[in-house]
Amino acid sequence: MTWIVLAALAALALLVVGMYNALVRLKVQSENAWADIDVQLKRRYDLIPNLIETVKGYASHEKQTLDAVITARNRAMSATTPGSKAEAEGILAQSLKSLFALAEAYPQLRAVESFNQLQGSLNQIEEAIQNARRYYNAVVRDLNTKIQEFPSNFIATFFSFKPREFFEITAAAERAVPKVSFEQTLR
Repeated sequence: MTWIVLAALAALALLVVGMYNALVRLKVQSENAWADIDVQLKRRYDLIPNLIETVKGYASHEKQTLDAVITARNRAMSATTPGSKAEAEGILAQSLKSLFALAEAYPQLRAVESFNQLQGSLNQIEEAIQNARRYYNAVVRDLNTKIQEFPSNFIATFFSFKPREFFEITAAAERAVPKVSFEQTLR
């Protein structure tokens, strides 16, 4: 009889350890995924001053648009939580669209190879950000589900595991990747 009780306690202990380790693994994965998003966002933040300088050379009187991009970049860089970061990133995406719209009005800017290279780099970075955000949100979904599932919810509560916030852009206009094509359409 004691062997049965000991075996049941051992099985229960293994179950608790397994649930705890699964929660820890998901928490670490979510932290790592958030760090990946930060890396991609930093790449974009580092690219923006070069874009501004290139545009400034050809459209320096468009100060309001250039200042809006710089302000949005600074706000996005200082945001820390996924919600505030997502909001700031949406504003930055809109201001970048305005910056690229300027290029449409300045054909000489569209002809500058460095501008085209910067735009290409930005498009690649935007795609990497989108992939990193998708991965982060998938890991957060798994973590949050595990925190709420029975019986792991007891382990999560006991060890103070908290649900993480998704990194999502709420406004439909902010969801679009800033992308401008310099190809002229023929009618």
